[in-house]
Amino acid sequence: MDFSFTETQNDAAELAATIFRNECTPDRLKAADAGRFDTGLWGSLGSAGLLGLSLPESFGGSGLGLLELCSVLVEAGRLVAPVPLASHLPSALAVAAFGSDDLQQAWLPRAVSGEVVLTAAVAEEREHVPASPTTSASRDGESWSLTGVKAVVPAGTIATAILVPASTASGVGVFLVEAGAAGVTLTPQRISDGGHVARLELDDAPGVLLGSLGDDVYDWLQQRLTLAAAAWELGIVRGALDLTAAYAKTREQFGRPIGTFQAVSQRLADGYIDVLGSDLMLWQAAWRLEEGLDAAMEVASAKLWAADTGHKIAHTTVHVHGGVGIDMDGEAHRYFTTGKLGEFLLGGTTDQARRIGSMLAAEPV
Repeated sequence: MDFSFTETQNDAAELAATIFRNECTPDRLKAADAGRFDTGLWGSLGSAGLLGLSLPESFGGSGLGLLELCSVLVEAGRLVAPVPLASHLPSALAVAAFGSDDLQQAWLPRAVSGEVVLTAAVAEEREHVPASPTTSASRDGESWSLTGVKAVVPAGTIATAILVPASTASGVGVFLVEAGAAGVTLTPQRISDGGHVARLELDDAPGVLLGSLGDDVYDWLQQRLTLAAAAWELGIVRGALDLTAAYAKTREQFGRPIGTFQAVSQRLADGYIDVLGSDLMLWQAAWRLEEGLDAAMEVASAKLWAADTGHKIAHTTVHVHGGVGIDMDGEAHRYFTTGKLGEFLLGGTTDQARRIGSMLAAEPV
């Protein structure tokens, strides 16, 4: 069996890597640190077709799959690219999969070009992925209005529209809410250097239902958001490990590179093995989702590995860099803070382990 990537998948990753290398220069990254959003880079990704990579060709996309999408996210994470791809791409996919014709025509061409930024607000105050959201939606004729609070909304302060899971009398629905609509309040949350993260408050805010009520659309969305977060985090840990290994080869102490010290070399070797495990879990989950197979366990496992590896390598990066690692203007600090945000996004190791445990407990003996 051939497990290698196809030419198309490799081409997508190479194109993304080239753009990120050319545009994610130290000066550009430092300038973007306050808000983690580079509008010039976002425009370049739109012009190159990467924002519509997995969207239908009828809306200007390329019609490719989740494997190509994940390959781009890994490359973005590798250089900590200041663009909200991990929230925008899955959210646009949901509109393509479940939105009405009018909704698709209104949003997808602009999502492909980069004219708009889409995101999803899943987490609430005490739960990263609530089974029954406290945010509620009520219907008045053909219109829906939403009330509630969402926390840690990625790209919330720069988003044009937000997908919001909410509970109704007939089950959970996913609704598209425009950021500038009446009853919508977005408050910036200062989390690490993710300045675009927001708290979302809804007070009878208008929303448009995607698909039908029930758990299917919500499960579909959260699995792809979680997969995207795992791919982004995999790229971050790869980039952090490369940076730290290079530093260990050149930083000298006691007359020789610190990478020759056994404690340092073993820690980097452990990190390398952890990254390989995360890599394997990610592509298994992406392939199963792409093939339409049950992938709930695999997606949770991929995020568990990504979060665990992210935690370990974030701290390895700081420790091996020493004083340089806590310099807030340095590369190591950028990987640390962004990696920590990715670790907990949509649930860290404990949340994913509980989810996996619940699925195992529900299996028949």
